[in-house]
Amino acid sequence: MQQGFDRQPVSTSNREDFAELSRRIRAEGLMAPRGGYFAIKIAATIGALSVLVGIVLVVGDSWWNLAVAVGLAFVLAQLGFIGHDAGHRQVCAHRRGNDVIGLVLANLLTGFSFGWWLAKHNRHHAHTNAPGKDPDMAPGALVYTSDQMVARKWWGRWCARIQAILLVPLLFLEALNLHLASAISLGRRRDKAALVEAALLLIHGCIFFVAPFLVLSPGRAILFIAITQSLFGFYLGASFLTNHVGMPAMNGGDDLGFLRRQVLTSRNLSGRSLTGFIFGGLDTQIEHHLFPAMPRANLRRARELVRPFCVERRIAYAEQSPWRAYRDVLRHLQVAGSGRAVPTVA
Repeated sequence: MQQGFDRQPVSTSNREDFAELSRRIRAEGLMAPRGGYFAIKIAATIGALSVLVGIVLVVGDSWWNLAVAVGLAFVLAQLGFIGHDAGHRQVCAHRRGNDVIGLVLANLLTGFSFGWWLAKHNRHHAHTNAPGKDPDMAPGALVYTSDQMVARKWWGRWCARIQAILLVPLLFLEALNLHLASAISLGRRRDKAALVEAALLLIHGCIFFVAPFLVLSPGRAILFIAITQSLFGFYLGASFLTNHVGMPAMNGGDDLGFLRRQVLTSRNLSGRSLTGFIFGGLDTQIEHHLFPAMPRANLRRARELVRPFCVERRIAYAEQSPWRAYRDVLRHLQVAGSGRAVPTVA
């Protein structure tokens, strides 16, 4: 079903449009590396992490350290965002440098497998919002289409009907989901890279799941870990949730062309620079999907070129406030969970 999205014919104009947009983007120097930006950002974020760890050690066995757990969750999510940038080769000019940074930030500091996430995320970019191809649309705790809802058994259908209500508690479990999925993925691999990743995850576990018991009483340590991991998962999950959920799903062939496919299936968030900081650059999702290797610091400037370009070519460009976006996400989950058809674009 198509709702408000015109199907574009297969033509050279689709390729020419993106080629023209790419020329404009490159002419503005927006694909140029931003090594200084990332060096400062990584140093500041790891510095914040070090300060929080220092506070835990100084304060010792006190309830005040539970407040530090809240700050720790925020910093871990920010490190995860930088790991996302490294996965897209934005941080360093060479692949190896990005991989090293990604492994340190993902495996060692945030506790999920960089290799597992990268393979999954690359498939998402290649098949954005395409049921059966995009791993982010795979049915699991949530369903995203009526077909996924119908395919479930009675218990799964009942959960799907109330999934908009279940969304918030599920987000608090997102970090646990990332940890388990990473461990399962690495357990199936037998390559040397998997051993390196597993070793880094083991060190992460010792730091974030064992060390608290050396500083805090058992009860406080458990609460400290629970607060850190639940808020970290919630923040990370909520930040990615508005990117594509509620946008049209791809239906059928791939005739739209890269430009239209990525723009029609992605959503930007309006707001000032603070919005970009809080969402780790994911507020400019359209530009990120069009130019994944573009440094995060350049995405807002790119938006000033991409948005009027899409208007000229009558390509629907979605940009909403965060609150409006979350409302539409919940509405989409309600529609899909009830078995009704969701918007698609052919």
